[in-house]
Amino acid sequence: MTNILSILIFVPFILSLPLIFFRKENETLTKVYAFIVSLVPFAISVYLFLAFNPASGDYQFVEKFKWIQAINTQYFLGIDGISMLLIVMSTFMFPLAILASWSSVTKNHKGFYFLLLLLDAGLIGVFASLDLILFYIFWEIILIPMYFIIGIWGSEDRIYATVKFFLYTMFGSLLMLIGIIWLGFVCLPFTGGQFTTDITQLTEIAYRIPADKQIILFILFTLSFLIKVPLFPFHTWLPDAHVQAPTAGSVILAAVLLKMGTYGLIRFSLPLFPSAFIKLTPYISTLAVIGIVYGALLSIVQKDVKKLVAYSSVSHLGFIVLGTFALTDVAMQGSVIQMINHGLSTGALFMIVGVLYERRHTKAISEFGGIMKIMPVFSVIFIIVVLSSIGLPGLNGFVGEFLILVGSFYSTNLGTNAYAIVSTTAVILAAVYLLWMFQRVMLGPVENEKNANLKDLSGREVASFIPILVFIIWIGVHPNTFLSKTESTVKKIIDNFHENSKKLGMEKELEKKLSEKK
Repeated sequence: MTNILSILIFVPFILSLPLIFFRKENETLTKVYAFIVSLVPFAISVYLFLAFNPASGDYQFVEKFKWIQAINTQYFLGIDGISMLLIVMSTFMFPLAILASWSSVTKNHKGFYFLLLLLDAGLIGVFASLDLILFYIFWEIILIPMYFIIGIWGSEDRIYATVKFFLYTMFGSLLMLIGIIWLGFVCLPFTGGQFTTDITQLTEIAYRIPADKQIILFILFTLSFLIKVPLFPFHTWLPDAHVQAPTAGSVILAAVLLKMGTYGLIRFSLPLFPSAFIKLTPYISTLAVIGIVYGALLSIVQKDVKKLVAYSSVSHLGFIVLGTFALTDVAMQGSVIQMINHGLSTGALFMIVGVLYERRHTKAISEFGGIMKIMPVFSVIFIIVVLSSIGLPGLNGFVGEFLILVGSFYSTNLGTNAYAIVSTTAVILAAVYLLWMFQRVMLGPVENEKNANLKDLSGREVASFIPILVFIIWIGVHPNTFLSKTESTVKKIIDNFHENSKKLGMEKELEKKLSEKK
């Protein structure tokens, strides 16, 4: 199918425009229409998944033509195995987020669902862009709907959370913009004096960028991505944004938006700045491990169930960053599949928090207890998602974390297995904070009378969880369905990195690390 990526990007935006003309009182029609529209990009992404050739590590479904001729910027789209999986996960989560927020959005339904569909379009654009300027435009577009979703439909402290989210994200975006412009000028001697923002062209000449400039450019790009992840110590905006965001906002923020940062590390920081990537690995890997343990410890002491889940993201995303900087096929495969796993499990956890909040209008753990007796269907879904997030073998979370830890343990780039060993403690801590939270919320006697008559999940709510549970089990039992789609892509990224390293003579640094490890 010609121009399928453009269709995928613009369909949710174009089809969302009629929402503007819906009558305000037609709330049900607005919800149904938004849900149906959100299924269209998901259906197209399923076609991409089935038509994608996993044997090739090259970009597929490529669309390329001149866009801004003055600066040689192109409308350049294409996907590899990594971006394809992230697009599928993104389009998969939006219909479920709409179902999950069906009754929780109580004002301005047209605006809410229009912004949600605009967010869908922007995220697809981020993962499909192969020109830095085009990527940056989609990156910035996403800030707009998320700003209003939290600021208008959020909880009582939504303005504070929105401003904090905006300032952190905008600061990171400005760093990236400076990096993009500077990179284009730094590469002028290697492109025949022609300014370019073509990722494929820049990757081919990356090894020729002077080492001192690589470090500065790497910092500009990587700081932007680490703020978005977010990695310790840039994480402080995340708990506030999650706690104040409406259910759909939290689900999409956790499941998809945070992956923009980890995706950026793999797509840009790694291939464009190979020398800086190796030199700064110890510092970023150390921050990743601190974040893994620190996020888990903070989760243990939380009294707000939504904030607990938010801090757990800081810990889980630290694993993904560590796997990326391990620079092994196994660890990077683990990082990619863990992006999907975190999206499913943590997205479901925020949906679960939304169910509790809709019924009790509180997120305080102390307000619950004994819910299992009142809501048995909800309890079964809750425990499966909790075990998935912990990393129980047979469920999706185990696959990603295991591959990351194994790949990091023997990583030459990391230079020591201490990173993997310390990170393993977070697996135990995850069991502590998640099972203890489940115990306090779901088990024991019903001591609070307000919990005695809570309604179990409705058919709509069950329908929003079932697809996630299917993939939680599917990935846990047969991960190769998805790992096979990224194997060639990951191999090509790492092979290209080592090829550039050899051209730079950096293989001596890697050999030195290996000898020190032995």
